[in-house]
Amino acid sequence: MVRRATTRRRQDGRTARAGERPRRYWSRDVTRHSNALDLESRVFKLPPREMARSLKRSSDRSTRRKSSPFRSAMSMLTFFENRAGRNLSPARKQAIHKAKEELRKLYGRRPQGA
Repeated sequence: MVRRATTRRRQDGRTARAGERPRRYWSRDVTRHSNALDLESRVFKLPPREMARSLKRSSDRSTRRKSSPFRSAMSMLTFFENRAGRNLSPARKQAIHKAKEELRKLYGRRPQGA
């Protein structure tokens, strides 16, 4: 079993390990500052239909994406699912899969496996 170092609050309110800088997660940075899409806040907490519609809006508006709007939106969903890993509850995992299906419908694509 791995022991975690205790955390403490700094004067500026951020949490840091004793004697270390706060950890930075590259996946959080990608989600917030993606070069492909400017995501709406808390998009992955939305119900599946709203999540898909939000990703479609963001993807269609983006001028920096390098592939089709559909691929950019689907890639962001897959990225989130893969990075969350075991921390993603079964209910959220199911919501992500439903959002993928909804995204396919919004872009007029065939359902997966059809």
